[in-house]
Amino acid sequence: MQFCRYVPLVAGLGAKVILHVQASLAGVLRDLPGVQSLLVRGETLPAFDYHCPLLSLPLVFKTDLNQIPADVPYLRANAKKISAWHKRLGRPSKPRIGLVWSGSAEPDPLRSVPLQALLAVLPDNFEYISLQKEVWSRDTDALQHSAIRHFADEIHDFSDTAALAMLVDAVITIDTSVAHLVGGLARPTYLLLPYAPDWRWMLHRSDSPWYPTMQLYRQAQDKDWNPVLKQLVDDLQGENHSSFQK
Repeated sequence: MQFCRYVPLVAGLGAKVILHVQASLAGVLRDLPGVQSLLVRGETLPAFDYHCPLLSLPLVFKTDLNQIPADVPYLRANAKKISAWHKRLGRPSKPRIGLVWSGSAEPDPLRSVPLQALLAVLPDNFEYISLQKEVWSRDTDALQHSAIRHFADEIHDFSDTAALAMLVDAVITIDTSVAHLVGGLARPTYLLLPYAPDWRWMLHRSDSPWYPTMQLYRQAQDKDWNPVLKQLVDDLQGENHSSFQK
């Protein structure tokens, strides 16, 4: 979802683009500009002249820090799914925040925040919507006794997650696939990063040149989320609240 932004650039060179993706991404990427044909893994590929992994396209286009194609949104949520989820959620009584506190692979302690730690600091003047499908066993009890609205069985693929993301005012997420989804959708996003982050987030900056609507929160010490969460809450309650979509 991060590097599919290069597909329109490939198409602009005169190519007829066949995009080959995981089934869970098909609903989000099918209408990506420049895609002539989308195939999911397992389907038979047609004849083609050239092949390039998506993560190699920045090299092909000689991308440097000043030339990142960061026009957002480049992803779109399905209008019918937005309407269906709008009815499912009902009228909001407070500003809504989408939450993703862990990845799908258990355990992944470097890229997860214990839900109980997050619940302990989140202000109660927001309505919280879970944007993740899978929940770790360690977080099940905390989730069940929280006010977070969780829709695991109703989120079938990333098109549902995208629709939900369009119905919240901002998203708080750890470094997982949803971060790239909401960044590509241009949703206001607060990204929580471990002390040694993935390369794409670089170092020593609180913004991302890949996603203009994203703010980064970094651990200053390994495995210590407390200062990160404090800064996040301060921003939620302070000036950054004005950045929410109304």
